[in-house]
Parts: sequence; structure tokens; C-alpha cells
Amino acid sequence: LPCCTVITDPYQWVKLLVRPTVWLMTTDDVHVNFCIISCILCLVNTMNRNLICGSSVVLTLQLISDGGVVYAEALWDHVTMDDQELGFKAGDVIEVVDATNKEWWWGRIMDSEGWFPASFVRLRVNQDEPMEEYLARLEEAQAGEKDRAGLDLLLGPGLPCKEQMRTNVINEIMSTERDYIKHLKDICEGYIKQCRKRTDMFTEEQLRTIFGNIEEIYRFQRKFLKVLEKKFNKEHPHISEIGCCFLEHQTDFQIYSEYCNNHPNACVQLSKLMKVNKYVFFFEACRLLQKMIDISLDGFLLTPVQKICKYPLQLAELLKYTNPQHRDYRDVEAALNAMKNVARLINERKRRLENIDKIAQWQSTIEDWEGEDVLSRSSELIFSGELTKLSQPQAKSQQRMFFLFDHQMVYCKKDLLRRDMLYYKGRMDMDHMEVIDVEDGKEKDFNVSVKNALKLRSLTGDKVHLLCAKKPEQKERWLRAFTDERRQVQHDLETGFSLTEVQKKQAMLNACKSHPAGKPKVVTRSYYDFLLRQKHPSLPTALPQQQVFMLAEPKRKTSTFWHNIGRLTPFKK
Repeated sequence: LPCCTVITDPYQWVKLLVRPTVWLMTTDDVHVNFCIISCILCLVNTMNRNLICGSSVVLTLQLISDGGVVYAEALWDHVTMDDQELGFKAGDVIEVVDATNKEWWWGRIMDSEGWFPASFVRLRVNQDEPMEEYLARLEEAQAGEKDRAGLDLLLGPGLPCKEQMRTNVINEIMSTERDYIKHLKDICEGYIKQCRKRTDMFTEEQLRTIFGNIEEIYRFQRKFLKVLEKKFNKEHPHISEIGCCFLEHQTDFQIYSEYCNNHPNACVQLSKLMKVNKYVFFFEACRLLQKMIDISLDGFLLTPVQKICKYPLQLAELLKYTNPQHRDYRDVEAALNAMKNVARLINERKRRLENIDKIAQWQSTIEDWEGEDVLSRSSELIFSGELTKLSQPQAKSQQRMFFLFDHQMVYCKKDLLRRDMLYYKGRMDMDHMEVIDVEDGKEKDFNVSVKNALKLRSLTGDKVHLLCAKKPEQKERWLRAFTDERRQVQHDLETGFSLTEVQKKQAMLNACKSHPAGKPKVVTRSYYDFLLRQKHPSLPTALPQQQVFMLAEPKRKTSTFWHNIGRLTPFKK
């Protein structure tokens, strides 16, 4: 804009807010003035957002440094093929060990540790579990005025702990449901309605791609909220019986499947439009005219995906604080299972479609690849890890990295110096393999003593592969993984899930277009000291996507050449 050419520093525009007449009257074009206002407000909101985000990280670091245990709850699945990253599913609870880096945190689940994107989780509002403390005190205080007074101080006046907690959960469900309806209304009336007026900017096909069937979801959710309101007891929320509402409409929630599967396409289409300034100004104008909160359009479009994943979490909390004698208990229990199945089906379909790009990206990093692409038969990484492999007739011991997909298992060799580089060495057809648990001791086929071993025998030939893990726990994990692989194949057959040729080709095309990662970022000394204490010292170099559904693969990790070269025997000597 001509009126903007004088000021090159965007932060200078903020200073002009106190003197609006200086710049607002530089042009008579209302659209231009409105766009300038939109840009300034967007800039101010961005600055505020950064401050809030920073304060959240500082609070988390403070809790950890004080010796407290900080837990986070997974909002989405984090699927990874890197042993330095921590994989988890939506709803998993992660112990946050370090949050020094605002993009990637180090966490722990059971006996697994690794990096994970901070944007994929939310910190628990209440880090302590009140029910555990309550039950412990209840066992100690069977009777006695003094102990009972202590319980009163713990629980506070009013309802008993469990009923109060159920009240809180019910109120949260109703509150979030009303907020969600407001979000959907803003999208339908604030964006879609305005977009349809601008036929010069949007085609009907574009709008269908960007917004999917969100209008259908809006109509259903309004009807669902009315049913919830009828069952909601405002005076005594803990008495409310809302479990039946979810049971009656469990099939209606399946309309989210279409929306979630389309969401990656919506992100791609929207990102293309946002490269053009007039669309950026238009969408921001829509947001301000509708008086919507400061969330970008892609953030609003993510809310239905988040919502369908949140229902099982809310119902699980409701069941936890519902007495088995409560009239709503059985319905809530059934509703939880029903919504878990709905969310699981939707999430699985969506994740499988998104992961094909990650698999294609992974394959493109493997050196000396031979044979057909992984996507020609597979669409899911089940498990990966390092094993010692012995195969007939040589029976030579080899260290290999194994990647178990549905229908096949690929194994690679690590580079001697660059341990992050893999060379393709072969694959196994799991559809024609039998997995055998091998006891510790002498193995008859190979005539060697083994420990933590399992055997893969071909059903169509004489090939036998002996695989040995370092620990018994790793062996058990691999046995479970092979069982999961067969279960996944059977489930795909029953549900009819398969990839189209177009999806496979597009994924491989995207992988070919990807660029290598740039230079690693500088790490501060304090953070470097922390890295040296960790089991996996390489911090992921890629910025995690704020939306898990953006079909993006983290960049290649920083080379650990100097870290690993010291481990080699000649250098030790």
C-alpha cells in the first residue's frame, strides 16, 4: 500500500494506535483502512500470544525445578519412526522431564523416554490427584471428630468430594459444549456466509474442500446440546443423567469421520490461499466483523477434530467420579465405550491417511533402496527397534534396525560413522511368516546358544530368521508388536481400509519434493549440559506443527558424528 511505504518496521504501527487520525485519513479507501486496522490488531494479538506462551513455559520449568512432577495429557497421536522421539496416543499421560525448549519437550511414559512436540499435549490443570488423597485420608479416618475435621478441611464445605468432582465434570462438559457451538456458529456465519458472497474469490468446490461438512456438524451439535440441556440439572448438577444422550446419538457422531479425513486437504487448500494478501485480509476482516476471538481460521477448523477426541476423555472423568449406585453409571460407562469406538475409528482413519506421507518421507532417507515402495503394501508403522539377526545358511550375527509395518518388515544397516544414516538390506513378508518364541539356551536350527530370542519361519519355504533382543522387556515388546501387526491386518480386512493409487503416488511425489534440513541451530550452554545427561542427546531440529494434521514430517536430526565417534574401539584405545 502506498500509505505504508514510509514505515518499514511493523512494530512502529503499534505506536500509531495512540494517534489514529495520523494514518487513518491517509486514504479514503475504507477497505484499505480496515485492512490496516486488521494488520495492527493481528500484530498486537500475536505479541500477547507470545507473552502468554512464554509464561506457560516458565511456569512449567519452575514446577520441574522445584522438584515437582509435571504431567501432560496427549491431545493427539504422535507417531514417530525415530528412536529419539516419544510416541504416544491421544489420552496418554506423559511425565514432563524437561521443558527448556519451547517447541520440543523431553518426557517419559512407563519405561520409554524421548522428545515430543509441546503443541501435541496440554498440561494438567490439577497436577495432583484429589481422589487419591481423599481415599488415603478416608482409610485413616474411620471415625473421630479430629480426623473428620481434617477431612472437612481437605474437601471443603458443601458436597462430599466425589459428588463435587462429578459436579465439576458435568459443568465442564456443558460449558465446553456451549463454547463449541459458539465456535461452529462463528465459522458458519462469520466465514462460510461471507465467502459465498464473494464468488469472484471462492468456488463452491474450494469452500467444500476448506470447510468440509462443518455445517452438517453444526446442525447436529445444536440438536445434541438441546438434548443435553434437558438432562442437565442446574441446581444439582451431580444428579444429572447425561450418559443416555451420547448413547442415543452415537451413530450421528460418525459424520465427523468425513470432516477429519478431509481436514488435511483443507489445510493444504487454505495454506495456498493464505499466500495471497487479499485472502489474508479477507479472512481477518471476517474474524473481526464476527467479533471472534483471536484464533486464525485454521485454528477454528481444527476444533471439530479436537472435540471428537475430547469426548472420551470427558466421559472417562465423569465415570471416574460417578458412584456405581448412581442411576447414570451404566449409561456413562456404555457411552464412554461408544465414544471411544467412534473416536478410535475416526482417529485411526485420519492418522493412517496422514502417516503415508511420513512413511514415504522415511523411505526417501534410506540409502540403496531396492524393490517396491513400502506404500505398495503397507500404511502403518507398528514398531521399530534394533535387533541381532541370524539367517540360514551362514548363521552370521548382524546388527540391524527393523521396521515392522503391516504386511511386511524392513531391516536396514546403520552407517559405521553416521549412525543416523540407514542402508536398505532387505524385507520379510509377514503374511507368510510364523513367529515363534524361543527359550533361552541352545537353539536347534542354528546350533547356537541364544538369549531373549524369537524366530521367524517362512510358511512357504525353508527360510528361518533368528532375532535376538538385548533385554527380555524388548523381546516381549516385539512379540506384542507381531501380534498387533496381525490384528491390524485383520482389522483392515474387516473394515475395508485400503490406500488408493492416487494417495500412494501423491505421497511419494511429496517425498521427492522435500528439501534436506538446513544447518543445526545453536544450543545454549545450559541446555547443552542437560542434553549430555540424557539417554538420547539429539534434539529434534524441526519445528513441530501446531496442527497435528498438517502432513509434515520432522526434519532430519542433527548429526551425532562427534558424539558417536568416541564410542568406536580404536578411538577408545
